[in-house]
Amino acid sequence: MTDLLRSTTFRWALGIALWSVLLALAMFGFVYWQTVSFLREELAETLRLEVRAAAEDPAAASARVETWIAMDRHATHYGGVFGRDGRRLAGNLVGLPAGLARDGDAERVGATIEVSEGSLGDEIWATALALPDGGTVVIGHDTDEIDRVRATTLRAFGLGLVPALALSGLGGLLLASRARRRLAVTEAALAEVMRGDLRRRLPVGSRDDEFDRLARNVNRMLDEVERLMGEVRSVGDAVAHDLRTPLTRLRARLERSREQARSVAEFREAIDQGLAWIDQTLAMVTAVLRIGEIEHGLRRAGFAPVDLTRIVREAAEFFEPVAEDKGVALAVAVDEGAGRSPVEGDRDLLFEAVSNLIDNAVKFTPAGGSVRVGLEQGPAASVIVVEDSGPGIPPAERTRIFQRFYRAERARQTPGNGLGLGLGLVAAIARLHGFPVEAGKAPGGGARLTLVCPVPAPTDPARRRLAVAQAGASAPAGILQPRSGRDPL
Repeated sequence: MTDLLRSTTFRWALGIALWSVLLALAMFGFVYWQTVSFLREELAETLRLEVRAAAEDPAAASARVETWIAMDRHATHYGGVFGRDGRRLAGNLVGLPAGLARDGDAERVGATIEVSEGSLGDEIWATALALPDGGTVVIGHDTDEIDRVRATTLRAFGLGLVPALALSGLGGLLLASRARRRLAVTEAALAEVMRGDLRRRLPVGSRDDEFDRLARNVNRMLDEVERLMGEVRSVGDAVAHDLRTPLTRLRARLERSREQARSVAEFREAIDQGLAWIDQTLAMVTAVLRIGEIEHGLRRAGFAPVDLTRIVREAAEFFEPVAEDKGVALAVAVDEGAGRSPVEGDRDLLFEAVSNLIDNAVKFTPAGGSVRVGLEQGPAASVIVVEDSGPGIPPAERTRIFQRFYRAERARQTPGNGLGLGLGLVAAIARLHGFPVEAGKAPGGGARLTLVCPVPAPTDPARRRLAVAQAGASAPAGILQPRSGRDPL
């Protein structure tokens, strides 16, 4: 019983029933008020007309009052003519009603009425006017008619209230039960989701009402949760796989060195190799934490105007020695007018993103190849372009290479290809800034990666020059060190 009283179905039904009762009360109250007011005004107008007619001819006032009394078959008409001293001269009113003003307006007063059995005290509606000789003429009517209307209205309300309450409660139960069925289906679906079935979705009807819109929003949320959980699982599998390899190598090398090493030099060599594998593991963990920090969005608080031209040139200059050691030609091309309008962002993170793009291009470009780093100016955006003459990226993998730990099949077969976190870091930085990043095919057949940086609406020239000066005032902090000589991310 307690569960029923606490249920939404009961509360909805009770609420609808109470609302219906309130509406019925308001409707009956309005009808009663209008009806009684109409009858009271009609009676008052009749009494006013009659008393004026009697007062206009004082000599015939008594006859007029007697006629008014005699014309009523139900003894509901009262009247009287009283002298200056209050003595009754005509009519069936024993005395002049106390408190009745002689202004011709109708009032409800107490009076003593003469009947066949004697005298009777009652409340009547009466009006009075003064006569020229100082007397008073009174015309009255009983209140039974208005009282009967009141009693009839209240009785009708009482008789109609019970079925109205019952019908409204039944209607509330039907409506609440219908909504409860939809909620029950939703609860069942959510219970399956909580048990781990992330493929389950809430049912969506065709009415496009609030329940349907809520179900669609929850389903979109579940799609995103399923995607994120899949990404977490894949990241976990990748982390476990990529951690196991260097740790297994390290353990095997330490065991072999313990059994076979014969000199300090051999021990040093084993320790150096172990340190390299530990550095690789730490680099992977650091990159994962870095991506998590960036995706959390805390760095948005430090956004400021950034000069992309300077970032592109400094990043390319930073990787020139790496490209030169590998025999790869690294060129920089900045369009005229590109980068004049600074973009809003984190300078260090954007430098890191460009550096990872260049590092990725140099890494997969064979000796004798070339890498082009460019800054192109579009209608409303500056576009950072990195092209290489390497093997390129298959179309099916161009959207997947920005996932954490994802490595193309060709990259997995290439020694020293890294952990698949470099472009994942680029994607995280791009999402933080709201900059689209895409992979495509370069004109020469290699890979072409672009980072589109929308330019904010221009301000006045003085403020724009100040923003550009501030954007280039400081050198990038936390510049990445070249990763040649170890496994890059």
